[in-house]
Amino acid sequence: MEFIIITGLSGAGKSVAMRSMEDIGYYCVDNIPPMLLPTFYDLCEKSSDEHMKKIAVVTDVRAGDVFADLFDALDTLKADMKKYKILFLDARDDVLLHRYKETRRRHPLIDVSKGSTENAVILERKLLMKVKARADYVIDTTLLSGSQLKERVSALFLGNASLGMTVTCMSFGFKYGIPSEADLVFDVRCLPNPFYIPELKEHTGLEACVFDYVMQFEQSKGYAQRLFSLVDFTLPLYLSEGKSQLVIATGCTGGKHRSVTMTRVLYQHILESGQRVIVHHRDIGNH
Repeated sequence: MEFIIITGLSGAGKSVAMRSMEDIGYYCVDNIPPMLLPTFYDLCEKSSDEHMKKIAVVTDVRAGDVFADLFDALDTLKADMKKYKILFLDARDDVLLHRYKETRRRHPLIDVSKGSTENAVILERKLLMKVKARADYVIDTTLLSGSQLKERVSALFLGNASLGMTVTCMSFGFKYGIPSEADLVFDVRCLPNPFYIPELKEHTGLEACVFDYVMQFEQSKGYAQRLFSLVDFTLPLYLSEGKSQLVIATGCTGGKHRSVTMTRVLYQHILESGQRVIVHHRDIGNH
């Protein structure tokens, strides 16, 4: 049985993540009190219904004071040899505040924060710090649209999420910030830049014209080969440590040309090695 616990910051996209899990065949329960997790796990495990073999539950600070029971519940599951994974949704504070302002929703910790949404976000982040540290998967939704988040979640959990490690190859633009969930970050701003070629400027690394331009240079080929060597050496080490997700982020200035190209090359290399891998181009749609 697959049992995924979704948690994270209010406004970071847990509802979108849950709907995404539902769309790919998970039985989903929202806002379950942490103390009920072991009991619910047992009920699902004993069920003969095939729909109850892939479970995703959301638990967060909406549970109030009982959310503090989460670690006891997780320890109980671990002691009983019950396998589970934690998906943590995060976002920058300023983005969370903007989302609350746009939707006019009430933050679940607003009362204990004396009516301040800003203080509520700060308090929630502090409360969830240890949970994030124990998470198997972390997705920063700061720069993601709802459809992009849905794609990330769906790709991450299609197939059997309990098997092995999932590698995410991500391209990004340094001008928009380094992905906070990245485990390894590579900078390809040293490679020839198609941005300065008028007929390539408006295209992306997903198109042959840009891809072929970047990869025609010896420095690009050399970079790729050295990147392959490092990844081939480190992936087994992460696997032996029991890591569930490894995010390899490759960045250029805007996240459209060189980083997309090199991410595609790296993705194909890892795919051919037999490792479970997904690809995400974070900033390819930014202007």
